[in-house]
Amino acid sequence: MVKLHSPVQKNLNNFFDEFFNELPAFGKTVNNLFSPAVNIVETSDAYHLELNAPGRNKEDFHVSVDKGLLTISYEKKEEAKNEDAKVVRREFSFQSFKRSFTVDEKINAEAIQAKYENGLLKLLLPKKAEQQQPVKTITIQ
Repeated sequence: MVKLHSPVQKNLNNFFDEFFNELPAFGKTVNNLFSPAVNIVETSDAYHLELNAPGRNKEDFHVSVDKGLLTISYEKKEEAKNEDAKVVRREFSFQSFKRSFTVDEKINAEAIQAKYENGLLKLLLPKKAEQQQPVKTITIQ
């Protein structure tokens, strides 16, 4: 199972984020002023996580798994200043962010895959094959 992970934070807004984390329609954690939306879909053999982050370069993302915690982060790079151009209006910007998700022992962490296409960072989190215990017949004495 993949579950949103949010460390304890002191402000009231994050308290409510943590409280509503258990409800399916809520669960967005704001680690700074920007936190991209995430969709998680479960299929029979994997979880598919999509993080909405258009306009970035795949090299600027960092994805890691450590002790059951999947962390996705993006570090904003400094933009080169163009002295010949003056920004007249700026309605969007690329902010750094960090999202974390708890992954349980049913996920094959060694086989997680990630790709960035069309503004979505897509992660495939395959489930481990279930080990079926053979049926054992007990002899009655």
